[in-house]
Amino acid sequence: MPESERVLISGAAGGMGAATARRFAAGGWTPVLTDLPGPRLDAIAGELDAQAIPADLRTKQACDAVVAEAGALDCLVAAAGLWTEGPAEETTEEAWDRVLDVNLKGLFFLTAAAIPVLARAGEGGARAAGSIVAVSSDAGLHGNTGAAVYCASKGGVSNLVRALALELAPRGVRVNAVCPGDVETPMLTYQAETFGGGDPDGYRRALLASYPQKQQARFTQPHEVAELIWYLAQPAAAPITGANLSIDFGLTAGV
Repeated sequence: MPESERVLISGAAGGMGAATARRFAAGGWTPVLTDLPGPRLDAIAGELDAQAIPADLRTKQACDAVVAEAGALDCLVAAAGLWTEGPAEETTEEAWDRVLDVNLKGLFFLTAAAIPVLARAGEGGARAAGSIVAVSSDAGLHGNTGAAVYCASKGGVSNLVRALALELAPRGVRVNAVCPGDVETPMLTYQAETFGGGDPDGYRRALLASYPQKQQARFTQPHEVAELIWYLAQPAAAPITGANLSIDFGLTAGV
């Protein structure tokens, strides 16, 4: 029997990353998981009997090492991300570096390291060349008040995907991004508790108030994002590259 396809997932201990790992595993792929070391990474790796590569992806050296350890790959899902918010004039250099290093720099260098591996995935004609799916955000498509640093990082991801899709098309590697709105994950809980002014429930209600569904509004679930990521890795998605696909209940429909 041929070996199963392999996917490297960064941010695998987070809500969307773990859901994505479960979806690929359910589809018969072999997930390789990377995130900061800790019990959440250990838990999802143990649940799926998957290879875990603990790493801080804020340096090129770390990104190169993770891809080398992961081995053969058919897909890269770059899902690692951090949130911050607050007035631009109060932003510290440390906060800027931390968010940009994880959300954009780390994503770029992990992707760059994976390109030769993914291009080789299609050699010999047995399979299509590999694909890259980046997790961007609605904040990569429009501005969010009070979140300039996060918007800068995700805007960079969304345009990086377009540029890489053009660059890698001759090598058969597809590059796309999913752009979720608010997703019911530990990061959303962190947002509400950290930036909610002592009223995390009120913070969450304020987010939902901006949704066009009004009283019927709800947050996207991690498994719904994972399903879209899964689809983009499949042969049926062959014509799709350079796309930033919104999954946000219409938050960016008017942009």
